[in-house]
Amino acid sequence: MDTQSLQAFLAVAETQSFSRAAEQLYLTQPAVSKRIATLESLVGTRLFDRIGRRISLTEAGHLLLPQAKRILLAVEDSRRALANLSGQVGGQLTLATSHHIGLHRLPPVLKNYTQRHPEVELDLHFLDSEFAYQGVQDGTLEMAVVTLAPHPVEQLNVVNLWHDRLCFVCAPDHPLAQAAILSLEALCHYKCVLPSAKTFTRTLIEQRFAKAGLSLQVSMATNYLETLKMMCSVGLGWSLLPEGMINSELVELKIDTPPIYRPLGYLVHTNRTLSNAAIKMIEALEG
Repeated sequence: MDTQSLQAFLAVAETQSFSRAAEQLYLTQPAVSKRIATLESLVGTRLFDRIGRRISLTEAGHLLLPQAKRILLAVEDSRRALANLSGQVGGQLTLATSHHIGLHRLPPVLKNYTQRHPEVELDLHFLDSEFAYQGVQDGTLEMAVVTLAPHPVEQLNVVNLWHDRLCFVCAPDHPLAQAAILSLEALCHYKCVLPSAKTFTRTLIEQRFAKAGLSLQVSMATNYLETLKMMCSVGLGWSLLPEGMINSELVELKIDTPPIYRPLGYLVHTNRTLSNAAIKMIEALEG
């Protein structure tokens, strides 16, 4: 069972198309079909049902899928371990980060890193923190620098690097702007604009209000903090934003509650052999 056939199998299973799998692998469609046929011959059963243009996994295909992923991850892990023996820092580093961290925290780190390690090909993905967690878990990402989950996640090594203070803010002409000090309950009488539901940041915010037995009037939600800042600045509702984003377009509100901090940091899989490139990135982040 060769790895090329397994790669073709995963690509077809993911795209549900031989033609799209061929594009993903930079192969011709007949070449992909041949690799699938070889794999089906080796396992002695069909792996895909082909009904018209629709491609779907057979029961055998569903059984093979997680095993194929594990085999390819193990092969890649072995390659990294062998490459690390040379001590060279090069190759590809697949790294995910959130838009906010990528704009406000990482630039000096990345500049220093790329100057020190020009042989590293940085494959940078901008993802929501929740998707970045999933990518590190399933092995498609080597590491991520994101907002950290409010609870431990199995098989992930998570390191807290920074604490982002979230500030209660509104537009200068918002009714709340003139108050000397406000309670959480007072905020609940006005509409707010917040990060999307089920994001780590939204969870932190809702937990604070839930402990007080309060519910929020969320009128709009988005994962892009710059968009939240704009919506808040034009009066569409109060919000919570990282301290570093506050400027003259916004008024910081004084609220009768302890500050809310969200943890930011990096995560890697505990069972993955990190490349020298990833090890040096961790050193740069912690330096």
